[in-house]
Amino acid sequence: MLSRAACNASRKLLPAVGSLGCRQKYSLPDLPYDYGALEPYISAQIMQLHHSKHHAAYVNNLNATEEKYHEALEKGDITAQIALQPALKFNGGGHINHSIFWTNLTPKSSGEPKGELLEVINRDFGSFTKFKEKLTAVSASVQGSGWGWLGFNKEQGRLQIAACPNQDPLQGTTGLIPLLGIDVWEHAYYLQYKNVRPDYLKAIWNVINWENVTERYMACKK
Repeated sequence: MLSRAACNASRKLLPAVGSLGCRQKYSLPDLPYDYGALEPYISAQIMQLHHSKHHAAYVNNLNATEEKYHEALEKGDITAQIALQPALKFNGGGHINHSIFWTNLTPKSSGEPKGELLEVINRDFGSFTKFKEKLTAVSASVQGSGWGWLGFNKEQGRLQIAACPNQDPLQGTTGLIPLLGIDVWEHAYYLQYKNVRPDYLKAIWNVINWENVTERYMACKK
């Protein structure tokens, strides 16, 4: 078996040869809490369906699409490779986004960040209250399905808020490093909040894992 480092190196050196031997299938991550742990803000039924059905579907479809992509790569079939790009973006983004989302939530939320993260939020948005209002407004205004994000602009050294449609991954489409994501696909809230997205957005602030967001911020600063 090749090590992960050797596998990555071989991918860089030989992008079209032998890369199949380095492939590792993606898997559904376990949640760091029970399905019912976020109640009453997010119901157990929503969490179970969201994680075990929706996220699992992205993982399964990503693995299937990547298999087809590598087959096309080996055959030198560039037409097939191009045709598979939308599915890779959609399912890969779905897996990336949800893997971040689960860790961004906790039943033991501190209510707001502390320390350096709070300082930069105050610097870049004026106050924590203004930051919440802006991210809530951006998330509420997503047309159809998508995500609201707090990201870090590494070039500018500043926090930024952005919205991404569908399952577009934040970093892959904007360059911002994701710190906090809010899923505004209807499957994230409809069973509990119906079509009233603002009520869901008000509730989700009660279960934000600010320790996780802070860890992500500190890591991307290095």
